[in-house]
Amino acid sequence: MIDKVIRLYHIINAIQAQPGISAADLAFKCEVDVRTIYRDLRLLDSIAPITNEGKGTGYRFIGKFFMHPLNFTEQEALAFSLLPSVVDEDKLPPGFQTAYDKVMATHTIDKTRNSSMLESITNIIQMGTPAYRKESRNFLQPIIRAILEQKTILTLYRTQSRNETSEREIAPYYLVPREQRFYLIGYCYLKKDIRTFRISRFLAVELTTRIFDKGDFSIKRYLRNTWSIEQGAREITFKVRFSKEVARNIKEEELFVHPRIKDLKDGSMLFEVTVNNEKEFIRWILQYGPEAEILEPVSVRNLLRDQITTWLQLYQ
Repeated sequence: MIDKVIRLYHIINAIQAQPGISAADLAFKCEVDVRTIYRDLRLLDSIAPITNEGKGTGYRFIGKFFMHPLNFTEQEALAFSLLPSVVDEDKLPPGFQTAYDKVMATHTIDKTRNSSMLESITNIIQMGTPAYRKESRNFLQPIIRAILEQKTILTLYRTQSRNETSEREIAPYYLVPREQRFYLIGYCYLKKDIRTFRISRFLAVELTTRIFDKGDFSIKRYLRNTWSIEQGAREITFKVRFSKEVARNIKEEELFVHPRIKDLKDGSMLFEVTVNNEKEFIRWILQYGPEAEILEPVSVRNLLRDQITTWLQLYQ
């Protein structure tokens, strides 16, 4: 059985390296007869899109199928590494040990390369530092690794609202960039619920060996009608008129909530959107000053009027 698995691996690599290779050449490479290769190809055809379009064309994979040299999970690597210790050496086919050494060496190289690539990527992404701290560590690397390997992280997290620091174990689901910041969305075992964490508020992050499952969690459903990242308790629909000076710029905004837009004859634009956190939306609107007029809801319109009055008194 072991020699068959190794042979299938050789066949896949041979077809990838030489598309159109013949069954006879595969038999020569694998040191078996052609009938054995035909049986192997029928087996591979059930798991990989192999084609042989006609006599003399040889075998190739359909479309963009490609088997990474290994891409072992940690569990698979551990299982494979224990293989020689659980199999009778007398039953191992010739060449097994050298093939085994090559596979394990490739896994080590791949693991080192992936870790180095991830470190390079995370070092490129520069993050700011909160004003209350002199410097801030970049925890993107262990967090991204945890997301990819579906492992939980042990963290030390500072909550802004209560100014408290707590130890939490988190199952990291998604990393979300918002307004030049990164946020982590995942399951918090302390709160027993899905929570959103601002990366710059992590004081420590440690990868664990505990595997998690996202289940049927949907990031689109979770962030439905969320203007940026903060979620509110009730949905509210805004109608805004943007002047012709900024209308085109608004259309080019990369938004996370889909608005309803209507162009007016004078070049201005009506903008309607439903969000679940009015504070985030109002902060966004204020950056356009008098070029953006909130028409509805009236309560928010009156609120802004009172706020502008307060600002006038402050600067008089």
